[in-house]
Amino acid sequence: MHEQWTLDDVDVQVEGAGTQAIVMIHGWPDTLRLWDAPVAALRDGYRCVRFTLPGFDLAKPPRATSLDALISLFARIVDRASPDAPVTLMLHDWGCVFGYEFAARHPDRVARIVSVDVGDHNAPAFRRALSVRATLGAIGYQVWLSMAWFLGGALGDRMTRAMARVRGCPTDPRRIGWQMTYPYAMRWFGLRGGLGGTATVSPRWPILYLYSLRRVTKWHSPQWLPALDAAPGCAHRGLDTGHWLMLEAPEAFNACVRTWLDTGRLP
Repeated sequence: MHEQWTLDDVDVQVEGAGTQAIVMIHGWPDTLRLWDAPVAALRDGYRCVRFTLPGFDLAKPPRATSLDALISLFARIVDRASPDAPVTLMLHDWGCVFGYEFAARHPDRVARIVSVDVGDHNAPAFRRALSVRATLGAIGYQVWLSMAWFLGGALGDRMTRAMARVRGCPTDPRRIGWQMTYPYAMRWFGLRGGLGGTATVSPRWPILYLYSLRRVTKWHSPQWLPALDAAPGCAHRGLDTGHWLMLEAPEAFNACVRTWLDTGRLP
């Protein structure tokens, strides 16, 4: 099955068979194309629902969107895609930040979560564990991308693409633009109401957490993996990749996801 519909000028694609829906939310600097390989691996047994975040489609006008508006959009997508049953969330990067918050606000609409490379990002233990060097590095690249949003235009594009290259992003630079950087401006400058007050991330649902082994700074606290070990239905695995696991090791990534979704275990 393949269908497409539009909500609030966001194009939503639904592919696959089966009663269970997987709603996929990407991060920076990506689009729904991030999920091409996972959809191909899952669509024979699951309905894969994906979309490009508002403002990340370079064919449309820039559109910084508040956290409340994003959560409202996700709720409408979930309700249309799976009106009678909770969904699986598949999240990466900023998609984890936004998706965790959706789950916290709408816990009855989420059955389980596949999260990629961002764990308990807002836990006090995570902040305490960051070294000074890691903290300064995070501030540096995130403020740089925030400034790309405010500058916009050709300079904003150059800044954004340069940082994507520095961060090792495998996405085609032609599909990367300054319009995608507004989450960083939300984080550091309070754009569209900012990101204060998000619920602390915890394994309230079965979670499969896949993360990069190559990143020096892990985007989860030292307590996150033990918390998953202790929580029913949760699992985790590190893959020998950078931040974009599903692009850098698609076979291993898809095998972990499909086996866990089918059986609750890892291969």
